Order: sequence, then structure tokens, then C-alpha cells
Amino acid sequence: MPLTDNRAAGLASCIVIPCFNHGAMIARVLARLRPFGLHCFIIDDGSDAPTRDTLEHLCAGRSDVTLLRLAENQGKGQAVLTGLAAAAAGGYTHALQVDADGQHQLEDIPLLLRAAAGAPDKLISGRPLYDRSVPRARLYGRYITHLWVWIETLSLSLQDSMCGFRVYPIAATLALARRVRLGKRMDFDTEVMVRLYWQGNESLFVPTRVIYPADGLSHFDGLRDNCRISWMHTRLFFGMLPRIPTLLLRNRRRRRPRRHWSGMAERHGAPGMRFMLAAYRHGGRRLFNALLYPVIGYFWLTGRVQRRASEQYLQRVKQTAALKGIELPRPLSSFRHFMRFGDAMLDKLAGWQGDIRLGEQIDFAAQSPAQPDIDRQRGLLILASHLGDIEVCRALAQGSGRVKINALVFSAHAQRFQALLSQVNPDAGINLIPVTDIGPDTAILLRQKLDLGEWVAIVGDRTPVQAQQRGAGRRVVWSDFLGRPAPFPQGPFVLAAALRCPVALMFALKEQGKLRIYYEHFADRLELPRQQRQQALQQTVDRYAGRLQHYCLRSPLDWFNFFDFWRLPDEQAPPPEA
Repeated sequence: MPLTDNRAAGLASCIVIPCFNHGAMIARVLARLRPFGLHCFIIDDGSDAPTRDTLEHLCAGRSDVTLLRLAENQGKGQAVLTGLAAAAAGGYTHALQVDADGQHQLEDIPLLLRAAAGAPDKLISGRPLYDRSVPRARLYGRYITHLWVWIETLSLSLQDSMCGFRVYPIAATLALARRVRLGKRMDFDTEVMVRLYWQGNESLFVPTRVIYPADGLSHFDGLRDNCRISWMHTRLFFGMLPRIPTLLLRNRRRRRPRRHWSGMAERHGAPGMRFMLAAYRHGGRRLFNALLYPVIGYFWLTGRVQRRASEQYLQRVKQTAALKGIELPRPLSSFRHFMRFGDAMLDKLAGWQGDIRLGEQIDFAAQSPAQPDIDRQRGLLILASHLGDIEVCRALAQGSGRVKINALVFSAHAQRFQALLSQVNPDAGINLIPVTDIGPDTAILLRQKLDLGEWVAIVGDRTPVQAQQRGAGRRVVWSDFLGRPAPFPQGPFVLAAALRCPVALMFALKEQGKLRIYYEHFADRLELPRQQRQQALQQTVDRYAGRLQHYCLRSPLDWFNFFDFWRLPDEQAPPPEA
């Protein structure tokens, strides 16, 4: 399938292959490239005599291959730049970089060139899909680089900066190389992508398989190249600092507002979450916490909406505590709030991995009535909330075998993180009941669970997914929370009344480095008599909001809601206070 320069799509494309002592592999690479009909520039980066002879033999008599030689080895980056300069002199606008070691899925070349035709000013890169041949050390090292690149660009858009299978816009890349001294060796691929991003040439990614051949040759120098890469990230980090306003403005322009919490995509990507899980498994909580600072720092800097919601919440906590004469447990800041959220993610993972055990990392508060309810083996409904970590309690219950906690989860929420929990422990997906709205079938299913003596948990402070639809104003109850009216959903309380079962509150809060479970009875049975239904519902929600506020003041940083809690979607302001 010849692509013949791709000129019909507005591109003049060629291939650039940096080569250093890859004589044994280059013949196969050229054979696989030939059907595409693209001119190849091979840059011999000071190879040994056998490789030089092989290249001479392969290129002899071929008009579709140009062989360029560097007298001494100067590094992959310099070889690529030499090839780009030669391509520009030959009238080409775009160059597809292909490594000479045979790792790349060359059959994906049309996909990359098609993407380049649609976005000629962007760098088009492969996003590696690895098989089992990938060395684990290499894989985890890539995740560290991903993390630094996200910090250096204040963006998650650069999905992989190390893949050598990419299409360069030649003019923009050479202009960058004339203006900035780029790394010439293994630091080149990442640095050129980050700096192109800085100058406005963003990247698009095409998934592609990458293999590590058993007879493959690697020129990565563990000591020298890691030092070069560390120095590169240092330069890029300090280069990012004066660009912060520009980068944040770019992100703001790119961001599209969402109407409801359920429509908001999770801000953390699955690869990053898997990397943090791997860090915990290999280095424990200490390594996880060390890596958490730059990760959370990135989200804190770029998450303007979430940061503002955190600051608003903490301000109301401080005002309410001052009015009530309550001493708050620790200095409060939005950054500490974000850090506690990251720590809670680890608690969830550790809980399902079996690393959080009752009596060690977690315990019940003194004189808790939970144990008698567990011993009775009777069904009950738990009104949970955004405060604390009910997921750890669910993991603890599942591991004990004494009680099952079924959780109603909104199917549009936290899908990636739930998938990660299932990787840690397949049982994490058991007893999850996905819903988009609470209806009669939900009540029937939950009644069956309760009749079996199981527990059911539902959050009582999350506004319904369809709250913004017509008539939805009747589906929330406004109640005072931290000094301002806040909307609470009717659904959980109406459901509790319909199920005619005992109702309890449960909060797992982090106190002095240890999780403590607060469990208290809320009602033997919620009653919402038809004649006084609205009044009874208001009183019930007011009581729930009061207990929620009580525990918020006890452990303010355990509040894991980073949206404006006091306002419904698309609403300009909450209703006036009575």
C-alpha cells in the first residue's frame, strides 16, 4: 500500500531512521518499510565497521534510501536532527521517526500519517501497548517520566513522551532546535515533545504495539542516561515555572464546563493510578507518599474548580467552628485537603489488598454499637456520605466474612478507580449495585438483600444525576450545613422509609494517622407519614445534615467532595435563608 509522499493529503512525508550498530536488525526494518513507498533517510550514528558495511550493502543502488554518516557517535537525538535537516533540504514537510531495533508495529504507519494529515502542526506519536516482553524496570521508569512530563506541561495530554515511533512537523522541530539546545541522546525524545508543547505544537497519540525482541540491542546506559534524563527534567521543571500562567490559561481554554458531578470525567488517568499502585506494592506507603506530593501538586495547581470548592468548604468549616467555639484538629489548607484525598485513595487500595486490619490500622470508636448489630445478623441501611471512607469499611466487612455491605454506586462515577480496585482484589466488584436513579426495581433488589441479613450503604449527600431535569426541584431538600443551605437528595431517605428497616450512620475518619469508624443508630425505622410527608422529610434531612456537620468539624480534611456543595448544577445561587 504505497503512500507515495502522502502529498494528496497535503503532506510530503518521509522516514528517518537513526542507527547505531543495529546491522543485524536494519535489513528486516527496511524490508517491512518498503511497501509504504516512503523515502528513507538512514543516519549512521558512528556505527562499527560491520554495521557500516551492512548499511552500504543495503542502500547500494536504492533510490528510495539515503544513507547519511556521522563520523562519531553523537546520540540518537543528534542523529534524528541530522535526518530532519536532510529531509527539509529534500522538500519534505513531515518525517516519521522509526527506531532501527525492530520494536515498532510498522503496519500502523498509515494511522500515524493519517493523524498527521488531520493535524499537520502537531507531533503525532505512538502510544505503546506492551506485551509480556517489556522489562518491568523499563515500564515503571516510563511511569516516572510520565509523571514529570505532566508536571512540566501542567497537562495530562502528553500520554507517552518516550516512544520513538512518531511523526515530526519538520519546520517547527528544526526551528525549536535552532532556538534551544536539545538533549542529543536518550533525553531527546522527551525533551523535544515537551518543548514543542510549550511552543504551541501539541501532540496526538495513536495506540500501537511495541515488542522487545529477544535478540534486541539496547544502547541505554543505566548510569549516564539516567543522569542525563534527571538533568533534563530539572531543566524542564525550572523552565516550566515562568510558563505557569500561559500553561494554565491553555488548560482553561481547553476545559469544557460540565453540568453535573456525574458528567465530570475522572481527572486521574488509569496509567497514573496503576503506577501509584505499583509504587505502593514495591515501596510501601513511604514511597507512595513521597510520589504523592508532585502528583497532588499537579492536580492542586491545575484543578481550579476543585481547589476553589475546597477553599470554600474549609472557610465555612472555620467559620462554623469559630461560632461554636470548637477547636479544629490541625491547620487547614486546600493543599492538605487534596493530599488527604490522595491518602484516602491508598487506604481504599490497601483495604482491598488486606493491608488494613481491624485493631491495627483501623478500629471502632469507643462504645460503638456496631458490634451488637453485626452479631444480630439483621439487615440494615447505612446512610454514608462524602465524609470519610466507606469503601475501607466495605473491604473490612468483606474480609471478615461476618457481614456483607452492598453499596449503591452511580454507574457514571469513578469507573477507572473501581476497575483498579478490582485488579487489586476481584471481590471489590462484588456487592456493588450500579444505578443511575433510585426506582422501584432498586427498592425490590435491596429488600431482598436486607432479608438475607446484609447491609446496604447509600450516600445521603449526593444530589441525583437527573436533578437538573424538569420537576427535579422537588427531589432535593435544602438543609443548613456549615452555616449555609445545601441541597440534599430525597431519594436515600425515601428509600430508607420504603424499606422499613433500621438505619445507621457510618463514617471512617483519619485521626492521628489511624482510621477510626464512627457508627451510630439513626432510626429503628424511618417514618414519612403521607399527611406530613414533607415536614417529616425535612426533619429527617436536617438531622442527617446536623450529624454530617458534627463529624466534618471533627475531621475536616476527610470531606471528599470537590464541587460546590451548596449549589445545584446550573443554579446561580442557593435559595435565600428563611
